[in-house]
Amino acid sequence: MKKLLLPPMSLYLLPLFLQIATLLSAPIYTPVEDITINCGSSGTSPNIYDNQNWTGDINSKFSPIELHQDNTNTSSQVREAPPSSVSQVPYTTARLSLSEFSYKVPLSIGQKFIRLYFHPVSYDPSFDRSKTLFSVRAGGFTLLHDFNASVTADASETETLIREFCLNIDDGHSLTITFTPSRAIPDAYAFVNGIEIVSMPTNLYYTASESHGVDYVGNEVNYRIENITAMEMVYRINVGGSALSFDQDTGMYRNWGSVVDEQKYLDDLSSRWTVLPQNVSLQLNFVKIPEYSAPQVVYQTGRSMGSNHTRNKSYKLTWEFPVDPKFLYLLRLHFCEFEPEIMDPGDRSFLIYVENQLAEPQADIIVWSGGNGRPVYRDYVVFMPAGPDQKKVKLFLALQANPRDWMTAYNDVLLNGLELFKLSDTNGNLAGPNPDPPPPKPMQPKTPSKESKKKSTPMLATVAGAVSAILVLFCVLGFLVFRRRRRSKDTDDDSFLLSGLCREFSLSEIKAAPKNFN
Repeated sequence: MKKLLLPPMSLYLLPLFLQIATLLSAPIYTPVEDITINCGSSGTSPNIYDNQNWTGDINSKFSPIELHQDNTNTSSQVREAPPSSVSQVPYTTARLSLSEFSYKVPLSIGQKFIRLYFHPVSYDPSFDRSKTLFSVRAGGFTLLHDFNASVTADASETETLIREFCLNIDDGHSLTITFTPSRAIPDAYAFVNGIEIVSMPTNLYYTASESHGVDYVGNEVNYRIENITAMEMVYRINVGGSALSFDQDTGMYRNWGSVVDEQKYLDDLSSRWTVLPQNVSLQLNFVKIPEYSAPQVVYQTGRSMGSNHTRNKSYKLTWEFPVDPKFLYLLRLHFCEFEPEIMDPGDRSFLIYVENQLAEPQADIIVWSGGNGRPVYRDYVVFMPAGPDQKKVKLFLALQANPRDWMTAYNDVLLNGLELFKLSDTNGNLAGPNPDPPPPKPMQPKTPSKESKKKSTPMLATVAGAVSAILVLFCVLGFLVFRRRRRSKDTDDDSFLLSGLCREFSLSEIKAAPKNFN
């Protein structure tokens, strides 16, 4: 009987299994537009790292618009990257030009991610990596100005660069991205390896019309991030957790840095504090924020100060992020209580400082989210004034355990993830200065090999022997001259004093003593 019933039962369950499999494999968010342009190539090329297919710009709808001049050498050219450790699309080919060129990409209305990919190497003698100096404009915004890709890569100790921006498209037709070589140095050129445009959910980072805005640190009024603002992603970190690559995001191909990246920005004491183990068994409940806000693993890992509550009250868990001065920044902090002992309001209460200003006098994740295992984020806007040298300044983020014991059961803090965005100024500019080039590496003295040491040994012995013989010769000659003069003088004055007092040596005896001055 059971054998007869199994086939019909499996037919009923098969659609259910297929539906469950589809739901599990489907991304949390599906972008309206997912455009990837492999600059300097033709056809379609897969990227095994993000599972995207990149379309070449040669003889395609993404072919660039060029300002052709009489000199044909100023039109853009395509090149293959020389052999290196970077072998994935889109870094294998590039479009380069000594004059201005543009990409005009058809797009629908809405907020988009714009990502530019760069691999600054010398593509041939005509395009030396030291001459990469150019500006990039898109949608009326200056994204990069006199951008030196090679210096930026060297300062970051990386071979490739990704610059991510957020723009709102309001005309519903297209977006023009223009690359312009700088006139600051001769033979400066512009180049790009890849362009990616991905739609984002409405008001993921922009302020919704019904919202009061974002907390403006140091000001009593809130700040609204309107559609007329462009943003550049500066830092995105899975605090206390592993790196999350593009295909591990919620459908928007965002890249999340790891705890190793985070270590660069922690102060000395904070870098030794606790990284909480991932709670993979925790079933997250997205009640306060959309599920696409960040990957689930961001909310299952985090960093705290540990169980030493006395020490926790004496210090702050502190990050220091280098940023460009004279810009506003949007700081998004991701939180989720995933430790089972933190269940009720007041269990963990702490203070948040942004740029050395108190942003939250009583941060309570349970109060914000409504319970354990419920993700939530908090946004803050802060202005960064200029430093003494107009270069990078440090944006400080600090979490402090509540010094009032009666206000919290655990004198501890928690942070699960963070994102930091630079906001365009009133002139539509997002560009900052290039970093200082790294100092030249000191030359290491060459250590002589064993063979060279062996060869030098007989030479040293020969030289030493020759010098010794010369010294003996000079000593003997000096003695003879001195003796002769003394004898002459003594003979004239008191010749009788020398009689029988000194031993005289013949020339043959003198030669025999040093073996003929050998």
